[in-house]
Amino acid sequence: MPSVFLSPSTQEFNQYVIDGNEELYMNFLADRIEPYLRANGIRYVRNDPTKQAVGAIRDSNMGNYDVHLALHSNAAPDNLRGKLRGIDVYYAPNSRFSRNLATIMANNFESIYPLPEKSRALPTTTLGEVLRTRAVAILAEIGYHDNIEDAVWIRENLDKIAANIVMSLCDYFGIPFIDKPFFASGITVTDGYSNLNIRKYPSVSAAVIGKIPSGTTVEINGVYNDWYVVRYNNIIGYAYAPYIRVIS
Repeated sequence: MPSVFLSPSTQEFNQYVIDGNEELYMNFLADRIEPYLRANGIRYVRNDPTKQAVGAIRDSNMGNYDVHLALHSNAAPDNLRGKLRGIDVYYAPNSRFSRNLATIMANNFESIYPLPEKSRALPTTTLGEVLRTRAVAILAEIGYHDNIEDAVWIRENLDKIAANIVMSLCDYFGIPFIDKPFFASGITVTDGYSNLNIRKYPSVSAAVIGKIPSGTTVEINGVYNDWYVVRYNNIIGYAYAPYIRVIS
């Protein structure tokens, strides 16, 4: 299953016009993203909040991630403070994968942002978290925190923004989006001799990436039609729900 390095802003000095700061709200957002990542079977590691962008890049490059996702909010120049609005999703100009992901995310934001025409994907030649990571990387500037309308929109829509971001990741990875995070334990119930397959995609024709012995307890993180997103022995994938009895 895919993996993401989740990198919310560490810029506590960027104050919001309402209350709080960029680091605070982007970490609030990351908190809400995590359950959706688990529900959709996407592995993730979160940045160290005591490190700056250089540290996040270094930590990301030490792993093997499919996507590096940096979360920020924007601020206008002094002469335009409070007057600008919009969402900018930055991508590496020499990476078609980065551009594709940024375009997907900017397009999906149009469905929830009050000014859909102001959600756009843009190339960058300066942002290190986009240009210096091994993983496909984007940096999302989600609204302007010096604009009262954008700041309030961020504060009041954190869960909706989180779901939209993970939907974009699912679109990029080519997996179905599960919009209701779910957590439970279950016991596999087969014929006592057969193992339950863990598959890469919710289909009986999808590749088998693991097996669960009958009677084994598994972690359930999401539900998609007749399939559960499960974790077993650090394997994450889809298992056929009728063969799992939910116990909690």
